[in-house]
Amino acid sequence: MSSIIEVRAPADQSEGTRSQILRWLKSPGEAVELNEPLIEVETDKVTIEIPSPAHGILQEIFKQEQEEIEPGELLGSIRAADEAQSDAGQSSPAAGTQRAPRHQASEPPAVARPEAAVRDAAALPASAAAMAPARVSPAVRRLLQERGLNASDVRGTGEGGRITAQDVLEHTASRAPAAPASAAASPQAAFAGRRVPHSTMRRRIAERMVESLLHTAPHVTTVFEVDMSAVLAHRAAHRAQFEQRGASLTLTAYFLAACVAAIREVPEANSRWTDDALEIPDAIDIGVGTAIEDKGLVVPVIRNVQSLDLFAIARDLGELVTRAREDKLAVADVRAGTFTISNHGVSGSLVAAPIVINQPQSSILGIGKLEKRAVVVSEAGADRIVVQPRCYVTLTIDHRVMDGHRANRFLQVLVERLEGWTD
Repeated sequence: MSSIIEVRAPADQSEGTRSQILRWLKSPGEAVELNEPLIEVETDKVTIEIPSPAHGILQEIFKQEQEEIEPGELLGSIRAADEAQSDAGQSSPAAGTQRAPRHQASEPPAVARPEAAVRDAAALPASAAAMAPARVSPAVRRLLQERGLNASDVRGTGEGGRITAQDVLEHTASRAPAAPASAAASPQAAFAGRRVPHSTMRRRIAERMVESLLHTAPHVTTVFEVDMSAVLAHRAAHRAQFEQRGASLTLTAYFLAACVAAIREVPEANSRWTDDALEIPDAIDIGVGTAIEDKGLVVPVIRNVQSLDLFAIARDLGELVTRAREDKLAVADVRAGTFTISNHGVSGSLVAAPIVINQPQSSILGIGKLEKRAVVVSEAGADRIVVQPRCYVTLTIDHRVMDGHRANRFLQVLVERLEGWTD
């Protein structure tokens, strides 16, 4: 049996998702441990680590950093530990006998470099190593090491002062020597300010937004307003109970539940357009747009929302959002959604239109800022002004799939469910 172990890209990548090698964490000839992080791969949705499939020596790298990769593609190879140890024993005096070396054109030196297996935090300056566990991720720790920096040298702009990879890159750029005078004549050198290179995720988001809005779906947006009094009363009565059971009861959970009623009334909102038919799945898998600092927007998907009660929705939503913000989402967490919610109101937006549809879906719900508003209500034939907690909701649709009256019907059902919330 061959002792060469293949290193391959994950095979469960979603359709339309592109990936590239962000960083190899080992070099050929270095020792690797089973399940030790070996490669960082960036998709247009998440960054993931590929672990080593075996204990041994990294033999070859077939795909270089910044190269795009396909699902299941061969990325490298590992010489298993038994063969690596056997090769190392050939030159040992204790071996007692001479063995002819094997000849493999692509094989690196047989003797492993044991010091490479402990090159991470131990190689950092003391101050950086002391601060790294609390303030930096493994990827940032490696950047600090490679650039000879202490964590204390870099100002963190992440949550709670956390140092991001972009912080390290910008700090390094700020220390770069000034360009020679001859370069000042070029338009690039004449720019006054700073340049922030696009991340792979930001480039992919840009491409997908342009493709969806300008080249795929004719977008139309309809706007309704909803009184959230009943939802807020229910939340106040049940929030503590949910927390005791391990779920944070957010307003987004109510919108997820209300979307089920609206999709059942207007199933084409939960569909995808193809050239010869409209595909309407049985499952309602709703993605929730989640802003990730320094990276952009990811859309983790809650599965089979139609089969979940409010508690299960709140629990699954909380777990996914937490993993998203900790950069721990797997590719499976963001694939194959059938409908999307964009709660842009959490950052103060009242209305956003159009919110670009997440292809190949057919619609996307927007939720604006919740605020108290003065409204006129009629009671017993008389009008009076009352103050209510209200927000705007929008549905942006692919006009190929449905017309405005169906979009309006969707929002009518959604509003009725929220305003009449009792259970």
